[in-house]
Amino acid sequence: MLKELMAGKTVSGVKQSRRAVRDGLARAVYLARDADPAVTGPVRDFCRSREVPVVEQFAMRELGQAAGIQVDSAAVALLKG
Repeated sequence: MLKELMAGKTVSGVKQSRRAVRDGLARAVYLARDADPAVTGPVRDFCRSREVPVVEQFAMRELGQAAGIQVDSAAVALLKG
């Protein structure tokens, strides 16, 4: 699954991921399993309300690396097209 994230266009961070879901641009959202639930919980609920798949099996460090950024990330959205 990380290969799909590495190969596709992404946005990183909770705010950017939530915005992508809101605008109908997100194909899936990856939430870090080791991130603060107070941060990721609202994003998870928002994704479910918009029927966007949520993947929660990777750590913050793994998501940051897969998204091609130099820092850990609690959320990364894989964009459509």
